[in-house]
Amino acid sequence: MKRKLLIGSAVILLLIILIPSINSIMAKTPQQPYKELGKKDELEFRYYPQSVMASVTNSDSTYKGSANKNFRVLAGYIFGGNQSSNKIAMTAPVHMQMENGKSTMSFVMPEGYNLNNLPKPSSGAIELHNSPEEYVAVIGFGGWASDSKIESKKKELNEELLKQGIKHNNNFRFLGYNAPWDFLFRRNEIVVGLNKEAVPAL
Repeated sequence: MKRKLLIGSAVILLLIILIPSINSIMAKTPQQPYKELGKKDELEFRYYPQSVMASVTNSDSTYKGSANKNFRVLAGYIFGGNQSSNKIAMTAPVHMQMENGKSTMSFVMPEGYNLNNLPKPSSGAIELHNSPEEYVAVIGFGGWASDSKIESKKKELNEELLKQGIKHNNNFRFLGYNAPWDFLFRRNEIVVGLNKEAVPAL
C-alpha cells in the first residue's frame, strides 16, 4: 500500500511539473481559425472560413492503417521536402477522412500562405488546395484515437443530431490536435458538415 501511495504521489508530481510545459507547447502551435457559434448538450457548432490545405490520399480506409503513413508524407513536405527546401510551421488540427475505401489526411497551412506562394511538394502524392468554408457540428474525446473510438463517436454525433432534428451532409471527419509522439492531454474531435440553415439558434 505504501509503495502504491509513493508511486501515485510521484505520478501526480510529474504531471504538475509537465502540465505548464505541455500547455505552453500546445499554445504555441498555430490553430486553424474558426468561429464558435455555441453549444447545445454534448455538441459544439462552428463556422470555418476557407483554409489552404496540403492533402494526401491512400487506399487504406482505416485510421490504424493510414494515419502514420499519411502523416509521414505530409510531415516530410512541411519539414523541407519541397522544391524550395522551405520549412513550414506545423498547425493543428490534422484532418482525416476515411470513406469509400480510401483515407485522406490534410494539414492546414499557416496564415500568410496561399496557393501561389506555397512551395511545391517534392512528392506527387501531395495536393495543395483550398478548403471550402463550412458550418459543422463537433463532438470531442480524449486519449488515443482508434478506428473503434472514431466510429463510436461518429455514431454518437449522428444520433445526437437526429435527436435534435438537425440535418447534416454525412461528411464526417476526424480532427487530431496532437503529434503522434504526444502522450498526455490528447485532444480529438469528430466533425460533420451542416447547411447554414441547419445550425440551431444558440
